[in-house]
Formats: sequence, C-alpha cells, structure tokens
Amino acid sequence: MPELPEVEVVRAGLERHVTGATFTSVEVLHPRPLRRDPRGSTGFVAALVGRRVVGVRRRGKYFWLALDTGDALLGHLGMSGQMLVQPVGAPEERHLRVRFGLDFARPAADAGLELRFVDQRMFGGLLVSTGGAELPSEIAHIARDPLDPEWDEAEVVRRVRRRASGIKRQLLDQTLVSGVGNIYADEALWRAGIHGERPGDRLTAAQVRELLGHVRDVMNHALVQGGTSFDALYVNVNGESGYFDRSLHAYGREGEPCDRCGTPVRRVAFMNRSSFFCPTCQRPPRRRAART
Repeated sequence: MPELPEVEVVRAGLERHVTGATFTSVEVLHPRPLRRDPRGSTGFVAALVGRRVVGVRRRGKYFWLALDTGDALLGHLGMSGQMLVQPVGAPEERHLRVRFGLDFARPAADAGLELRFVDQRMFGGLLVSTGGAELPSEIAHIARDPLDPEWDEAEVVRRVRRRASGIKRQLLDQTLVSGVGNIYADEALWRAGIHGERPGDRLTAAQVRELLGHVRDVMNHALVQGGTSFDALYVNVNGESGYFDRSLHAYGREGEPCDRCGTPVRRVAFMNRSSFFCPTCQRPPRRRAART
C-alpha cells in the first residue's frame, strides 16, 4: 500500500498539474471506488462538475483536492490506486475507474489534459467531502505525520511510552502517527536497532525520539527518490515509478545479509503481513514475567 512518501509525490504532482483547473465532466466507469460517498455516482458527478480546484492537500495517506465551494474531493489510493494526468485521447488504462475532464484558465500548455483514477484491486476510493477543503471531517481522526510542520513529537513520545503494545504496531496506528506503513516502519526500526515487538513502555524517551527521527529521515529519503515501487502499481501522476526500493535495508530482504552486521535478514508474520528485521541488530524483547 502506498505510504506517506508515495502519497506526497502524488499530491505534489496533482498540485502542480491540476490546481486552477475546473472539472468540465466526470465519468464514473465503475461505482466501487465511490462506495463511501453517500451521494452515489450521480450525486458525486453533480457535486464536482463546474467546480474549480484551488489546492491539493494531504493528511497521512489521504489526499484531497480543495474546491472553490469549500468542499473537497477526498481520495485514498488503497493497495493499487493511481491518480494520473493524461492527454485527452491517450489509450485508456485497463483498470480506469473514474475520468475527470479539465479546463484550465491558463495558456494552452495545459490544454487537452484529463485526470484519471485507475485502480486494479479497487481497495482505494474517492468521495466528495462537504465543507472539507481545509480538513475533511471523514479523516479528522487521522493524526499528523512526522513531516507535518505542526507535528507534536513530544506528545507522541509520551503516548508511545504509556502503551504496552509493540512499537511497530504503534507506528502503524494512524491515530498516533499517520503516513507510516509496513515498509517504512521496518526501515526505521532497522535503522534504530529496535525490534518491532518491543513494548512502547519499555523504551526510553531518547529511544523513541531517535526512532521517530529515523521515520522522518527514511521518509524524506524516499521522497527524494519518488517513493518505493516493487511493481507497476505505484506510479506518480506522470506514470513514473519511484526508486527507494533500491535503498531498503530490511523490508523485502529475507535471507540477505544485514547491511550492518551480515546476519541474514529474517521475515515473520505480522498483522496479516510480514515484518523484516535483523535478529542480531534488533534483538526480540524478553517476555514480561508472569504476575503471581
């Protein structure tokens, strides 16, 4: 699933290419991506046609196009969603789900473009959020992320250290830290030398701050390289893949030597997915003594 760096790359691309455009048409080719919009396909189209995009924003893994009405087109890419800016008349993608016609009150350089939502597995989705231009109410519960200027690291450290749950599970809790997924959690934990099952209340404040610093660093590094791509499902708005997968130290490297100590990287099952770690650099925590 795309994580913060991938979604930020898409957001920045949409901001560059779509801000100022007016939706001239909306064509829903499959209703499933709109399943969370109570308006249905007809209402979705009516709420967008004629509306102008005034900005593109993000909270964690969600992005939204702020509209001149004060509403917003809220989106989540799910496992395989793509927002593509394509020339009008370009061949249709096999899994094209929603097409947006665009009109620009700018020079002809932007003419003849349309926005396409493509989603092979259809876990992603779109909806119109009433009054959501600044922050859609549907995602108000999502926490800020480590790259947000208003991120409160001290409060996150305090909350982590009050919880007995494993630190990786906490990093994936979008109400605590948003934007972090399986890939970047494993990478940050490897950099910090911390096992993902280490309980938060067994970490010092300094350890949590160092780990959050690695989360921020690994995301910034990924942003520079356009995100992580293991196949053709994640691309930016121009259809280009990111290259951060070539810099990974833990995720997806089962059996390969750890870049720090040479021990083979191990994979274990975790929350219906996998965790990758070095058993030498990231020693599993001891079990808590049973109370008598």
